[in-house]
Amino acid sequence: MAKVNTAPIKWAQRSDSLYITIALQDVKEESIDLSDSELKFKGKSNDKEYEVNIEFFKSVDAKDSTYKVLPRSVQMCVMKNKPEGDDETEEFWPRLLKDKALEKNQVKIDWDRYVDEDEEEEAGGFDMSALEGGMGMGGGMPGMGGMGGMPPGMGGMPGMGGMPGMGGMPGMDMDGGGKLK
Repeated sequence: MAKVNTAPIKWAQRSDSLYITIALQDVKEESIDLSDSELKFKGKSNDKEYEVNIEFFKSVDAKDSTYKVLPRSVQMCVMKNKPEGDDETEEFWPRLLKDKALEKNQVKIDWDRYVDEDEEEEAGGFDMSALEGGMGMGGGMPGMGGMGGMPPGMGGMPGMGGMPGMGGMPGMDMDGGGKLK
């Protein structure tokens, strides 16, 4: 039997959802099984077998979650389950997996999508454009708008002039003009 490798996972979260990336290129023969408590993935990349078997820190809503196999990765948006009888409380998880030891070896934070808990309001939801037309794990994704533009005041670096005192090489005329001989 061929050796099965553990697929690399990156994740980020918002109070109501998780964004999970299985960082494998050109995945073929994929099998993705998401339940309310765990994710099982199998697939081939570059003729190697990979798998993921993880148990989530808390329960998720498998039927309202989606995924899409892209050329460089498998992207998933997994909706968190709200606590029973509590329509308001949505919270950040301290980690993705129930098992803290597995988390250290198998999972990395997706810093490209990371937002601190107290900055979630201004950052908005995940940019879901990569998942448009993706495979449903049971339905659509209500309330998952795009990330929008950059916050105001983020254009360029005002007040950062040139670099005085940084002349060219000796003998170089810095006027920009000159005669060719």
